[in-house]
Amino acid sequence: MSWYLTLPLAIPFLTAIVAYLLRANPLGAWVSIIGSGLGLLASIALMVVVLDAGVVAGQMGNWPAPFGITLVADLLSAVMVLITAITGFAVAIYALGDITERQAKLGYHALFQLLLAGVTGAFMTGDLFNLYVWFEVMLIASFGLLILNGGKEQIDGGVKYVALNLISTILFLTGIGLLYGMTGTLNFADLALKVEGVENQGLLTVVAMMFMVAFGVKAAVFPLFFWLPAAYHTPSFSVSAVFAGLLTKVGVYALIRMFTLVFDHDIGFTHTVLLWVACLTMVIGVLGAAAQSDFRKILSFHIISQIGYMILGLALMTPLALVGAVFYLVHHIIVKANLFLIAGIAKRLTGGTEVYQIGGLYKSAPLLAILFLIPAFSLAGFPPLSGFWAKYIIVKATLDIEMWFVAFIALAVGLMTIYSMTKIWAEAFWKNHPDGIQPELKNLEHKWPQLIPVAGLAALTIFIGLNPEPFVQFAERTTAQLLDPTAYITTVLGDMR
Repeated sequence: MSWYLTLPLAIPFLTAIVAYLLRANPLGAWVSIIGSGLGLLASIALMVVVLDAGVVAGQMGNWPAPFGITLVADLLSAVMVLITAITGFAVAIYALGDITERQAKLGYHALFQLLLAGVTGAFMTGDLFNLYVWFEVMLIASFGLLILNGGKEQIDGGVKYVALNLISTILFLTGIGLLYGMTGTLNFADLALKVEGVENQGLLTVVAMMFMVAFGVKAAVFPLFFWLPAAYHTPSFSVSAVFAGLLTKVGVYALIRMFTLVFDHDIGFTHTVLLWVACLTMVIGVLGAAAQSDFRKILSFHIISQIGYMILGLALMTPLALVGAVFYLVHHIIVKANLFLIAGIAKRLTGGTEVYQIGGLYKSAPLLAILFLIPAFSLAGFPPLSGFWAKYIIVKATLDIEMWFVAFIALAVGLMTIYSMTKIWAEAFWKNHPDGIQPELKNLEHKWPQLIPVAGLAALTIFIGLNPEPFVQFAERTTAQLLDPTAYITTVLGDMR
């Protein structure tokens, strides 16, 4: 089992080394694509094993849990690793037509693979300290990618990004120290057992709030989201896409993991706080998007609003709500990464990303217009796309427990999302270019690397939307594991339990 767990991690690390050595060679980009493809195959193999076995765990160096480094994959971890690999593969192909020779020589492909390794490690780690380690791997790689262009805007966004994330790191480490002092362990499975015996449950709730803030920064929830819209519109579109798809989801994953497995002792307080955070995140995010006119800034604020839906599923803490949160996670990674990739193509064709200063894409590139409508409508929740089912499950969960006002907020945010997507469509695609320029697809050098991943992700969105039942059933199985962690704990600890 250890090979199934380590290969999705080892492949991007090895790919990063080779890509760095070949950074001055055009082959470096192909190394990244091949490595991402192999990582995807390894992730599929891991998913097959987890679907069959339920939960798999490996003890690195044969040190038994909870004393050694543990890698664990349950259904939630496995699907997050798989969707990371799908996104990474799509962006690696897209980068062929997006990343310049200068950026490649500065180490883009190596940093990209290092980021994929950090995200994958965060999803599979079995203890808190190594979650911190993977967060730092992600932070280093993402900062390098942010400032790769070396412009003033990139440096400014990168500094804001790192500054707030360092505050998150301090809170995270402080929480780790306090939690270890109370329980004597940092292993997730062991913590799930040890927190029950903590005498000072009030202090445990305080520590839980520290982790909520630390992970809330990573997830970009209200009021800790300011770094995201300041940074995500500055780097290359390949970087923006992988950031938009994956980085905030690591924070959401950490919140779900900790507040279902470890911090479930004071749900009445902690999850009420999460409920308020979720609602405010949805509202502030969508209002911020409505006020923007830059393609990427609109999408950046919508990341924030959509994170609110995922946190809402965790806050409600009912089986159906958690099903919605899991489904939303998978759907949103695909859709959001794709929209940023489309924004990159739009800029190459029209010369900008300010929607009021571009236009004409529908006439000159009708295929691109259709490829935009698919993820845009999915994000807004139009049937029968994947976003409709994600929103439907979340809203139904709120109605089932008679939280009418929360359901109203969720539906209203969906309507405001339609407004933002319609604004992009009307200005960038439907109306003529204000300067009389007629965008042409011939302006896309090496156009197939950019169009193929966009089309592939759009097809995946349609497939999930038209065949939701197996994905909902998978989310139900995942939720069952989250609400009853017995299999997780037993698999990790074995006889130690």
